[in-house]
Amino acid sequence: MFLAFLLTSSGAKPNDKNKKPKQVVPAIDCDMRAGKINLPEFIVQCPANCRQTKEKVYGTGVFASISSICNAAIHSGVITNSGGKVIVMKMAGQATYKGSFANGVHSLSLPYRREAFSVSVGKPKKGMIYPSTLVFVPSKPPAVTKGDPKDRLYTTVSPMTEPSTTAAPPTTSHVTTPITTAPPITTLATPRTTVREADCKVDIAFLMDGSWSIGKRRFKIQKDFLMEVSQVIDVGVAGAMMGIIQYGDDPVTEFSLKQFSSSKDLKPAISKIVQKGGLSNVGKALSYINKHFFSDANGNRGGAPNVAVVLVDGWPTDKVEEASRLARESGINIFFVTIEGPDENEKQNVVETNFVEKAVCRTNGFFSLPITSWFALRKEVQSLVKRVCDTDQLVCSKTCLNANDIAFVIDGSSSVGTGNFRTVLQFVANVTQEFEISDTDTRVGIIQYTYEQRLEFAFGQHNNKADLLNAIKRINYWSGGTSTGAAITYAADQLFTKSKPNKRKIMIVITDGRSYDDVRAPALEVHRKGVIAYSIGIAWAAQDELEYIATDPDREHSFFVDEFDNLYKYVPKIIHNICNEFNSQPRN
Repeated sequence: MFLAFLLTSSGAKPNDKNKKPKQVVPAIDCDMRAGKINLPEFIVQCPANCRQTKEKVYGTGVFASISSICNAAIHSGVITNSGGKVIVMKMAGQATYKGSFANGVHSLSLPYRREAFSVSVGKPKKGMIYPSTLVFVPSKPPAVTKGDPKDRLYTTVSPMTEPSTTAAPPTTSHVTTPITTAPPITTLATPRTTVREADCKVDIAFLMDGSWSIGKRRFKIQKDFLMEVSQVIDVGVAGAMMGIIQYGDDPVTEFSLKQFSSSKDLKPAISKIVQKGGLSNVGKALSYINKHFFSDANGNRGGAPNVAVVLVDGWPTDKVEEASRLARESGINIFFVTIEGPDENEKQNVVETNFVEKAVCRTNGFFSLPITSWFALRKEVQSLVKRVCDTDQLVCSKTCLNANDIAFVIDGSSSVGTGNFRTVLQFVANVTQEFEISDTDTRVGIIQYTYEQRLEFAFGQHNNKADLLNAIKRINYWSGGTSTGAAITYAADQLFTKSKPNKRKIMIVITDGRSYDDVRAPALEVHRKGVIAYSIGIAWAAQDELEYIATDPDREHSFFVDEFDNLYKYVPKIIHNICNEFNSQPRN
């Protein structure tokens, strides 16, 4: 038996078929999004230095499918900026994706996206072999349709492939004939084939013009337009919610966001709206939606962007600038659809010149849609829906990066020194760099103090990031004593009294020593006024004073470093805490 064993063992040669197959890991670029790969689970190799590309990431832990795979992996700590293998697992979409700052990558917040993914370390489980080649989602070019060239901006389905329960229309039905006279008031004709916007999670208010100047015929056209919009955006709790306000002398809610949860129910409700008449007071209507319409009681959802689309016949009969500014600062994305605007002879009657540019969310053309004729309005249904559903472009929605007034209160005392003061300014610039800077986004003001105080610049003085960063570099070192308490009071008087409504007020105090005056009373006063205070102490700063200055809890708002050169370490922590605190608060 011993001999037989030896013979058997010596005859057992390796068989190629029994070899463990080697996992081949396909390489991807830094900008590859998970949604572009048509596999439920796969492994990829990320290159080095993806963090420097600043590709967008949406979410924390679970990411929206439009996120960069490699930057999501860096954000999650699965790989470093040196690259590495990543396992990607697709999953169902999330109601919301919360942004955060981690591992040098800032992820953004996003409303509902129908596909999501998670990332894990690229070490397959025993016996698991992932696909060695990636399957990509094919690109689908927009189908070319006849008719107005503007219609081609939006992907459409060929009328020849549209299923129908009725007899096919005659081949001449798509031929455009010029209208020489106004068409009679009839029911809306069968709409051209459209693609429903199922992935459109926005809370949208349409402000329809009910003024006498519009007339009954055009008011009917306006209702037909809104009925068709309601069908295209596919109203429902998992997608878009739609409400309507009619304005004239005064605005009136026809129905709130929560009143109808399907396009089918919404369409007959729109058809029953009766014209109110009056002037065309758009400014009053914008104030109304800002104060009353987008509320929890009316069905406002915290995770969905707020959108207001204003339809105007001609021009407003009141001013819109102030009302629209306040609405934008509340996070409302304002669109204007102007029909048959004023001609050269009528411009003298306009109450506020350039009213559209003063009202819309951004003056880049995306938020304004001028229509030459009421009879051309229906052609713009899909173009408008495409815009209001593009959550990447809805830049007026509030985030932790665009909703603040931030005051830096900087110690310029003799103990700091010129070299260290430049290091402090670099720290301030690094923090500022992370925010979206403009007059309607985050604004920054800076005070330098010794025994005295100096306003280096106020909120809104520098309204773009490049100008702001240059202004920070130009600040000159003062030198003197240390009166931190007086500096906090000065910041309250000179900066926060001029803070805009609906802005989060944030104060960041940087000091390297104990104050010659009391800091407790001034700090308590700014806390009572709703200012979120951070304190950063260096070298000889007093711990008890740092805690008095900081908003509770101290551990989230108070930091200490032993030397100036270590300030940079707290940039990501401060950004993370500001964003975490913002995202944890209920939306107004």
